[in-house]
Amino acid sequence: MTIAKEQKAINIALDKYRAQLDEIPDDRFTVTPPGGGWSFAEVYSHILKATLGSSIALEKCANNKSPADSGGLTLLGKLMMFTGQFPPIRVKVPQSVSNKMPVEKISKEDAKSLLIKCRKKIETITPLIEASLSNSCVLHPRLGMLNAQQWFKFIRIHAFHHLKQLERIKKKF
Repeated sequence: MTIAKEQKAINIALDKYRAQLDEIPDDRFTVTPPGGGWSFAEVYSHILKATLGSSIALEKCANNKSPADSGGLTLLGKLMMFTGQFPPIRVKVPQSVSNKMPVEKISKEDAKSLLIKCRKKIETITPLIEASLSNSCVLHPRLGMLNAQQWFKFIRIHAFHHLKQLERIKKKF
């Protein structure tokens, strides 16, 4: 996918997150669904914080302010970059990520604010990707060393992955 198509897809995902905020009943947003798992609020907390965190890593790569690639992609990283999606298994958030960005039951207003921040960040960094060096990489805790284009692709893959999770939560109610 080209950078422009990745950006369009990320914006589509962010539009879907915004639209679903209006559809999710206020009294269910922070409620743990029957059978357990994350609430809607926790999914929004995770995906939006992870998008911002990933965009910071992307920006380091795009500005060539990261070390040259030392290790490449893990097997999971290669698989995700090739298929453009998460594998069909449940994967827990790495402990290193949950320590830095704990999942919280945020409010709808907080979710709206984070969505705006994500959009602005994506808009700001997209023009920088084309000129980035392909060997300027930042470590992803599961996928290995990602360059700017790979971080951008990851943001898209991750955003669409959690849209599916929101659908599963809706079905639990």
